[in-house]
Amino acid sequence: MADSVNKVVLAYSGGLDTSVILHWLRETYEADVVTFTADLGQGEELEPARLKAESMGVEEIFIDDLREEFVRDYVFPMFRANAIYEGVYLLGTSIARPLIAKRQIEIAEATGAQAVSHGATGKGNDQIRFELGYYALNPNIKVIAPWREWDLNSRTKLLQYAEERQIPIAKDKRGEAPYSTDANLLHISYEGKALEDPWVEADEDMYTRSVAPEDAPNKAEYIEIAFEKGDPVAINDVRMSPATLLEKLNTLGGTHGIGRLDMVENRFIGMKSRGVYETPGGTVLFAARRGLESITLDKGAMHLKDEIAPKYAEIVYNGFWFAPEREMLQAAIDASQKRVNGVVRVKLLKGVASVVGRKSPNSLYNADYATFEADTVYDQKDAEGFIKLNALRLRIAGLVDK
Repeated sequence: MADSVNKVVLAYSGGLDTSVILHWLRETYEADVVTFTADLGQGEELEPARLKAESMGVEEIFIDDLREEFVRDYVFPMFRANAIYEGVYLLGTSIARPLIAKRQIEIAEATGAQAVSHGATGKGNDQIRFELGYYALNPNIKVIAPWREWDLNSRTKLLQYAEERQIPIAKDKRGEAPYSTDANLLHISYEGKALEDPWVEADEDMYTRSVAPEDAPNKAEYIEIAFEKGDPVAINDVRMSPATLLEKLNTLGGTHGIGRLDMVENRFIGMKSRGVYETPGGTVLFAARRGLESITLDKGAMHLKDEIAPKYAEIVYNGFWFAPEREMLQAAIDASQKRVNGVVRVKLLKGVASVVGRKSPNSLYNADYATFEADTVYDQKDAEGFIKLNALRLRIAGLVDK
Protein backbone atom coordinates (compact mmCIF):
# COMPACT_ATOMS: atom_id res chain seq x y z
CA MET A 1 0.00 0.00 0.00
CA ALA A 2 2.75 2.45 0.90
CA ASP A 3 4.27 2.09 -2.58
CA SER A 4 1.07 3.03 -4.40
CA VAL A 5 -0.08 5.84 -2.09
CA ASN A 6 2.37 8.26 -0.54
CA LYS A 7 -0.01 11.13 0.12
CA VAL A 8 -3.76 11.37 0.74
CA VAL A 9 -6.07 14.40 0.87
CA LEU A 10 -8.65 13.84 3.59
CA ALA A 11 -11.93 15.75 3.85
CA TYR A 12 -11.47 16.61 7.52
CA SER A 13 -13.93 18.10 10.01
CA GLY A 14 -12.02 17.46 13.21
CA GLY A 15 -14.87 15.32 14.51
CA LEU A 16 -14.78 11.73 15.71
CA ASP A 17 -14.96 9.97 12.35
CA THR A 18 -12.37 11.99 10.43
CA SER A 19 -9.98 12.18 13.40
CA VAL A 20 -9.99 8.40 13.61
CA ILE A 21 -9.61 8.18 9.82
CA LEU A 22 -6.57 10.46 9.88
CA HIS A 23 -4.83 8.16 12.35
CA TRP A 24 -6.03 5.03 10.51
CA LEU A 25 -4.74 6.23 7.13
CA ARG A 26 -1.26 6.64 8.59
CA GLU A 27 -1.36 3.24 10.26
CA THR A 28 -2.74 1.40 7.25
CA TYR A 29 -1.17 3.17 4.27
CA GLU A 30 1.92 4.67 5.90
CA ALA A 31 1.10 7.79 3.90
CA ASP A 32 1.27 11.51 4.56
CA VAL A 33 -2.18 12.97 5.14
CA VAL A 34 -3.19 16.41 3.89
CA THR A 35 -6.29 17.71 5.67
CA PHE A 36 -8.91 19.83 3.94
CA THR A 37 -11.66 21.56 5.88
CA ALA A 38 -14.27 23.47 3.91
CA ASP A 39 -15.95 26.49 5.45
CA LEU A 40 -19.44 26.19 3.97
CA GLY A 41 -21.03 28.28 6.68
CA GLN A 42 -21.54 25.48 9.17
CA GLY A 43 -21.68 28.10 11.90
CA GLU A 44 -18.79 26.89 14.01
CA GLU A 45 -15.24 28.04 14.50
CA LEU A 46 -12.92 26.09 12.22
CA GLU A 47 -9.71 26.99 13.98
CA PRO A 48 -10.11 24.00 16.36
CA ALA A 49 -9.96 21.72 13.31
CA ARG A 50 -6.64 23.30 12.34
CA LEU A 51 -5.27 23.01 15.87
CA LYS A 52 -6.40 19.40 16.13
CA ALA A 53 -4.76 18.53 12.81
CA GLU A 54 -1.56 20.25 13.94
CA SER A 55 -1.64 18.35 17.25
CA MET A 56 -1.80 15.12 15.24
CA GLY A 57 1.29 16.13 13.27
CA VAL A 58 -0.33 17.16 9.99
CA GLU A 59 1.98 19.44 8.01
CA GLU A 60 -0.25 20.42 5.08
CA ILE A 61 -3.55 21.86 6.30
CA PHE A 62 -6.11 23.53 4.05
CA ILE A 63 -9.04 25.47 5.53
CA ASP A 64 -10.88 27.23 2.70
CA ASP A 65 -13.71 29.74 2.93
CA LEU A 66 -16.08 28.49 0.22
CA ARG A 67 -19.26 30.14 1.47
CA GLU A 68 -19.83 32.52 -1.43
CA GLU A 69 -18.95 29.92 -4.06
CA PHE A 70 -21.20 27.40 -2.35
CA VAL A 71 -24.28 29.61 -2.37
CA ARG A 72 -23.64 31.32 -5.73
CA ASP A 73 -22.60 28.32 -7.83
CA TYR A 74 -24.39 25.43 -6.13
CA VAL A 75 -27.30 26.45 -3.89
CA PHE A 76 -28.77 29.16 -6.13
CA PRO A 77 -28.63 27.11 -9.37
CA MET A 78 -30.35 24.24 -7.54
CA PHE A 79 -33.03 26.57 -6.19
CA ARG A 80 -33.69 27.91 -9.70
CA ALA A 81 -34.88 24.37 -10.43
CA ASN A 82 -37.27 24.37 -7.42
CA ALA A 83 -35.68 21.05 -6.55
CA ILE A 84 -37.04 19.14 -3.57
CA TYR A 85 -36.40 15.43 -3.00
CA GLU A 86 -39.43 13.25 -2.28
CA GLY A 87 -41.61 16.32 -2.03
CA VAL A 88 -40.08 17.83 1.13
CA TYR A 89 -36.26 17.73 1.35
CA LEU A 90 -34.35 20.81 0.18
CA LEU A 91 -31.13 18.82 -0.42
CA GLY A 92 -28.90 20.66 2.04
CA THR A 93 -26.38 17.84 2.45
CA SER A 94 -26.50 16.69 -1.16
CA ILE A 95 -25.62 20.07 -2.69
CA ALA A 96 -22.51 20.55 -0.54
CA ARG A 97 -20.75 17.36 -1.63
CA PRO A 98 -19.80 18.27 -5.22
CA LEU A 99 -18.03 21.45 -4.09
CA ILE A 100 -16.07 19.58 -1.41
CA ALA A 101 -15.12 16.92 -3.98
CA LYS A 102 -14.05 19.59 -6.47
CA ARG A 103 -11.79 21.32 -3.96
CA GLN A 104 -10.31 18.03 -2.77
CA ILE A 105 -9.28 17.14 -6.30
CA GLU A 106 -7.73 20.60 -6.75
CA ILE A 107 -5.72 20.16 -3.54
CA ALA A 108 -4.62 16.66 -4.57
CA GLU A 109 -3.29 18.06 -7.83
CA ALA A 110 -1.57 20.97 -6.06
CA THR A 111 0.11 18.80 -3.41
CA GLY A 112 0.96 15.79 -5.57
CA ALA A 113 -1.35 13.44 -3.67
CA GLN A 114 -2.30 10.20 -5.37
CA ALA A 115 -5.47 9.63 -3.35
CA VAL A 116 -8.41 11.31 -1.68
CA SER A 117 -10.39 10.08 1.31
CA HIS A 118 -13.69 10.84 3.00
CA GLY A 119 -15.53 9.86 6.17
CA ALA A 120 -18.79 8.71 4.62
CA THR A 121 -20.06 5.31 5.66
CA GLY A 122 -20.66 2.36 3.38
CA LYS A 123 -24.40 2.60 4.09
CA GLY A 124 -24.99 6.20 3.12
CA ASN A 125 -25.43 8.51 0.17
CA ASP A 126 -22.37 10.67 0.75
CA GLN A 127 -19.86 8.03 -0.31
CA ILE A 128 -21.56 8.03 -3.72
CA ARG A 129 -21.77 11.81 -3.97
CA PHE A 130 -18.12 12.33 -3.08
CA GLU A 131 -16.80 9.61 -5.32
CA LEU A 132 -18.91 10.44 -8.36
CA GLY A 133 -17.51 13.94 -8.02
CA TYR A 134 -13.93 12.70 -7.66
CA TYR A 135 -14.10 10.47 -10.71
CA ALA A 136 -15.87 13.07 -12.85
CA LEU A 137 -13.08 15.56 -12.18
CA ASN A 138 -10.13 13.14 -12.11
CA PRO A 139 -10.89 9.71 -13.62
CA ASN A 140 -7.54 8.31 -12.40
CA ILE A 141 -7.70 9.38 -8.76
CA LYS A 142 -7.46 6.68 -6.09
CA VAL A 143 -10.28 6.81 -3.54
CA ILE A 144 -9.85 5.51 -0.01
CA ALA A 145 -13.14 4.94 1.82
CA PRO A 146 -12.19 3.66 5.30
CA TRP A 147 -15.73 2.66 6.26
CA ARG A 148 -15.63 0.10 3.44
CA GLU A 149 -12.21 -1.22 4.45
CA TRP A 150 -11.81 -1.25 8.21
CA ASP A 151 -13.55 -3.29 10.92
CA LEU A 152 -14.60 -0.23 12.93
CA ASN A 153 -18.19 -0.76 11.85
CA SER A 154 -19.98 0.94 14.74
CA ARG A 155 -19.85 4.14 16.73
CA THR A 156 -18.87 2.13 19.81
CA LYS A 157 -15.79 0.74 18.04
CA LEU A 158 -14.84 4.20 16.79
CA LEU A 159 -14.97 5.55 20.33
CA GLN A 160 -12.90 2.65 21.60
CA TYR A 161 -10.31 3.20 18.83
CA ALA A 162 -10.12 6.90 19.69
CA GLU A 163 -9.73 6.26 23.41
CA GLU A 164 -6.98 3.65 22.88
CA ARG A 165 -4.98 6.09 20.75
CA GLN A 166 -5.80 9.13 22.90
CA ILE A 167 -7.65 10.93 20.10
CA PRO A 168 -9.79 13.67 21.72
CA ILE A 169 -13.52 13.52 20.90
CA ALA A 170 -16.42 15.93 21.37
CA LYS A 171 -19.25 15.40 23.84
CA ASP A 172 -22.81 16.69 23.80
CA LYS A 173 -24.57 18.48 26.64
CA ARG A 174 -25.21 15.17 28.39
CA GLY A 175 -21.63 14.03 28.12
CA GLU A 176 -22.42 11.62 25.31
CA ALA A 177 -21.18 11.35 21.73
CA PRO A 178 -23.30 13.84 19.76
CA TYR A 179 -25.80 13.20 17.01
CA SER A 180 -24.34 12.63 13.58
CA THR A 181 -24.75 16.03 11.95
CA ASP A 182 -23.96 17.81 8.72
CA ALA A 183 -24.10 21.59 8.63
CA ASN A 184 -23.63 24.33 6.06
CA LEU A 185 -25.20 27.66 5.19
CA LEU A 186 -28.25 25.96 3.71
CA HIS A 187 -29.10 23.53 6.51
CA ILE A 188 -28.13 21.29 9.38
CA SER A 189 -29.09 17.62 9.60
CA TYR A 190 -29.29 15.18 12.49
CA GLU A 191 -29.12 11.39 12.43
CA GLY A 192 -28.50 8.58 14.87
CA LYS A 193 -29.18 7.97 18.56
CA ALA A 194 -32.93 8.12 19.36
CA LEU A 195 -33.71 9.28 15.82
CA GLU A 196 -33.11 5.76 14.55
CA ASP A 197 -36.61 4.95 15.83
CA PRO A 198 -38.97 6.76 13.42
CA TRP A 199 -41.70 6.76 16.09
CA VAL A 200 -39.66 8.78 18.61
CA GLU A 201 -39.95 12.56 18.40
CA ALA A 202 -36.69 14.50 18.33
CA ASP A 203 -35.66 16.23 21.55
CA GLU A 204 -36.16 19.98 21.44
CA ASP A 205 -32.66 20.62 22.78
CA MET A 206 -31.24 19.00 19.64
CA TYR A 207 -32.22 21.92 17.40
CA THR A 208 -29.70 24.71 16.91
CA ARG A 209 -30.98 26.94 14.08
CA SER A 210 -34.63 27.51 14.92
CA VAL A 211 -36.94 27.99 17.86
CA ALA A 212 -39.92 25.71 18.21
CA PRO A 213 -42.82 27.16 16.20
CA GLU A 214 -44.98 27.32 19.32
CA ASP A 215 -42.28 29.41 21.02
CA ALA A 216 -41.80 31.75 18.06
CA PRO A 217 -43.04 35.37 18.25
CA ASN A 218 -46.82 35.81 18.16
CA LYS A 219 -46.49 38.81 15.88
CA ALA A 220 -45.82 38.25 12.19
CA GLU A 221 -42.78 39.76 10.51
CA TYR A 222 -42.97 40.88 6.88
CA ILE A 223 -39.93 40.90 4.62
CA GLU A 224 -39.39 41.72 0.97
CA ILE A 225 -36.96 39.70 -1.15
CA ALA A 226 -35.81 41.08 -4.50
CA PHE A 227 -34.81 38.75 -7.34
CA GLU A 228 -32.83 39.13 -10.55
CA LYS A 229 -32.96 36.32 -13.12
CA GLY A 230 -34.25 33.91 -10.50
CA ASP A 231 -31.66 34.60 -7.81
CA PRO A 232 -32.29 36.64 -4.64
CA VAL A 233 -30.21 39.81 -4.47
CA ALA A 234 -31.68 41.91 -1.66
CA ILE A 235 -33.76 41.79 1.51
CA ASN A 236 -35.82 44.87 2.41
CA ASP A 237 -34.01 46.91 -0.25
CA VAL A 238 -30.55 46.04 1.12
CA ARG A 239 -28.40 44.30 -1.49
CA MET A 240 -26.28 41.44 -0.19
CA SER A 241 -23.84 38.84 -1.46
CA PRO A 242 -25.29 35.33 -1.92
CA ALA A 243 -23.83 33.93 1.32
CA THR A 244 -24.75 37.00 3.37
CA LEU A 245 -28.30 36.94 2.04
CA LEU A 246 -28.83 33.27 2.86
CA GLU A 247 -27.34 33.81 6.32
CA LYS A 248 -29.79 36.66 6.91
CA LEU A 249 -32.72 34.49 5.78
CA ASN A 250 -31.54 31.77 8.17
CA THR A 251 -31.71 34.24 11.06
CA LEU A 252 -35.14 35.52 10.05
CA GLY A 253 -36.58 32.07 9.41
CA GLY A 254 -35.06 30.50 12.52
CA THR A 255 -36.44 33.28 14.72
CA HIS A 256 -39.94 32.37 13.56
CA GLY A 257 -39.53 28.58 13.82
CA ILE A 258 -39.47 28.04 10.06
CA GLY A 259 -37.74 25.21 8.22
CA ARG A 260 -37.89 22.12 10.44
CA LEU A 261 -38.35 18.77 8.72
CA ASP A 262 -38.58 15.24 10.13
CA MET A 263 -38.57 12.66 7.34
CA VAL A 264 -37.85 9.08 6.42
CA GLU A 265 -36.16 9.16 3.03
CA ASN A 266 -35.12 6.62 0.45
CA ARG A 267 -31.35 6.55 0.15
CA PHE A 268 -29.81 6.00 -3.28
CA ILE A 269 -28.15 2.85 -2.00
CA GLY A 270 -31.54 1.27 -1.29
CA MET A 271 -32.45 1.57 2.37
CA LYS A 272 -34.72 3.96 4.19
CA SER A 273 -33.28 6.32 6.80
CA ARG A 274 -34.72 8.87 9.20
CA GLY A 275 -33.26 12.34 9.41
CA VAL A 276 -34.23 15.65 10.94
CA TYR A 277 -33.35 18.85 9.12
CA GLU A 278 -33.35 22.57 9.81
CA THR A 279 -33.42 24.73 6.67
CA PRO A 280 -34.88 28.07 7.77
CA GLY A 281 -33.50 30.38 5.07
CA GLY A 282 -33.95 27.86 2.30
CA THR A 283 -37.59 27.31 3.23
CA VAL A 284 -38.29 31.05 3.06
CA LEU A 285 -36.40 31.34 -0.22
CA PHE A 286 -38.22 28.41 -1.81
CA ALA A 287 -41.62 29.92 -1.02
CA ALA A 288 -40.58 33.36 -2.28
CA ARG A 289 -39.18 32.05 -5.56
CA ARG A 290 -42.35 30.12 -6.30
CA GLY A 291 -44.34 33.24 -5.57
CA LEU A 292 -42.39 35.29 -8.10
CA GLU A 293 -42.45 32.57 -10.74
CA SER A 294 -46.25 32.46 -10.43
CA ILE A 295 -46.48 35.88 -12.13
CA THR A 296 -43.40 35.78 -14.39
CA LEU A 297 -43.36 32.29 -15.92
CA ASP A 298 -45.59 31.26 -18.80
CA LYS A 299 -47.95 28.42 -17.93
CA GLY A 300 -46.24 25.95 -20.27
CA ALA A 301 -42.77 26.79 -18.99
CA MET A 302 -43.90 26.67 -15.37
CA HIS A 303 -45.59 23.31 -15.71
CA LEU A 304 -42.62 21.85 -17.58
CA LYS A 305 -40.34 23.08 -14.79
CA ASP A 306 -42.58 21.33 -12.28
CA GLU A 307 -42.15 18.10 -14.25
CA ILE A 308 -38.39 18.53 -14.41
CA ALA A 309 -37.93 19.44 -10.74
CA PRO A 310 -38.28 15.92 -9.24
CA LYS A 311 -35.84 14.50 -11.77
CA TYR A 312 -33.36 17.30 -11.12
CA ALA A 313 -33.71 16.74 -7.36
CA GLU A 314 -33.06 13.03 -7.75
CA ILE A 315 -29.96 13.73 -9.85
CA VAL A 316 -28.56 16.02 -7.16
CA TYR A 317 -29.56 13.70 -4.31
CA ASN A 318 -27.85 10.76 -5.98
CA GLY A 319 -24.60 12.67 -6.55
CA PHE A 320 -24.64 13.38 -10.29
CA TRP A 321 -23.97 17.13 -10.08
CA PHE A 322 -21.16 16.94 -12.65
CA ALA A 323 -23.10 14.61 -14.96
CA PRO A 324 -24.22 15.79 -18.41
CA GLU A 325 -27.90 15.27 -17.61
CA ARG A 326 -27.74 17.77 -14.72
CA GLU A 327 -25.92 20.30 -16.91
CA MET A 328 -28.47 19.79 -19.67
CA LEU A 329 -31.40 20.36 -17.32
CA GLN A 330 -29.62 23.34 -15.77
CA ALA A 331 -29.34 25.03 -19.16
CA ALA A 332 -33.07 24.67 -19.73
CA ILE A 333 -33.92 25.85 -16.22
CA ASP A 334 -31.64 28.88 -16.44
CA ALA A 335 -33.22 29.87 -19.75
CA SER A 336 -36.58 30.00 -17.95
CA GLN A 337 -35.29 32.43 -15.34
CA LYS A 338 -34.55 35.43 -17.57
CA ARG A 339 -37.92 37.01 -16.71
CA VAL A 340 -37.94 36.02 -13.03
CA ASN A 341 -37.24 39.53 -11.78
CA GLY A 342 -39.12 41.40 -9.10
CA VAL A 343 -39.97 41.55 -5.41
CA VAL A 344 -41.86 39.13 -3.16
CA ARG A 345 -43.34 40.02 0.22
CA VAL A 346 -43.26 37.13 2.68
CA LYS A 347 -45.05 36.82 6.01
CA LEU A 348 -43.13 34.92 8.69
CA LEU A 349 -45.25 33.54 11.53
CA LYS A 350 -45.14 30.49 13.77
CA GLY A 351 -43.21 28.12 11.52
CA VAL A 352 -44.79 29.23 8.24
CA ALA A 353 -43.43 31.40 5.42
CA SER A 354 -46.40 32.70 3.41
CA VAL A 355 -46.18 34.70 0.21
CA VAL A 356 -48.57 37.64 0.56
CA GLY A 357 -47.40 39.91 -2.27
CA ARG A 358 -45.47 39.77 -5.50
CA LYS A 359 -44.61 42.29 -8.24
CA SER A 360 -42.42 42.26 -11.33
CA PRO A 361 -41.62 44.42 -14.35
CA ASN A 362 -42.01 41.18 -16.31
CA SER A 363 -45.34 40.17 -14.79
CA LEU A 364 -47.69 38.17 -16.99
CA TYR A 365 -50.55 38.82 -14.61
CA ASN A 366 -53.03 41.13 -16.31
CA ALA A 367 -55.89 42.44 -14.22
CA ASP A 368 -57.82 43.43 -17.35
CA TYR A 369 -58.17 39.73 -18.21
CA ALA A 370 -58.36 38.29 -14.70
CA THR A 371 -60.96 40.64 -13.23
CA PHE A 372 -64.38 39.37 -12.14
CA GLU A 373 -65.83 42.72 -13.07
CA ALA A 374 -66.88 43.81 -16.57
CA ASP A 375 -64.10 43.95 -19.13
CA THR A 376 -63.59 44.72 -22.81
CA VAL A 377 -60.74 42.33 -23.62
CA TYR A 378 -62.28 38.88 -23.10
CA ASP A 379 -65.39 37.50 -24.76
CA GLN A 380 -66.84 34.91 -22.39
CA LYS A 381 -68.77 33.31 -25.24
CA ASP A 382 -65.45 32.06 -26.64
CA ALA A 383 -65.26 29.60 -23.76
CA GLU A 384 -68.15 27.57 -25.18
CA GLY A 385 -66.24 26.43 -28.25
CA PHE A 386 -63.10 25.84 -26.19
CA ILE A 387 -65.00 23.57 -23.83
CA LYS A 388 -66.76 21.67 -26.62
CA LEU A 389 -63.48 20.97 -28.44
CA ASN A 390 -61.87 19.70 -25.24
CA ALA A 391 -64.95 17.61 -24.47
CA LEU A 392 -65.09 16.04 -27.94
CA ARG A 393 -63.07 12.92 -27.13
CA LEU A 394 -64.98 12.48 -23.87
CA ARG A 395 -68.32 12.70 -25.68
CA ILE A 396 -67.20 10.19 -28.34
CA ALA A 397 -66.04 7.77 -25.65
CA GLY A 398 -69.35 8.26 -23.83
CA LEU A 399 -71.30 7.40 -26.98
CA VAL A 400 -69.28 4.22 -27.45
CA ASP A 401 -69.82 3.18 -23.83
CA LYS A 402 -73.57 3.62 -24.21
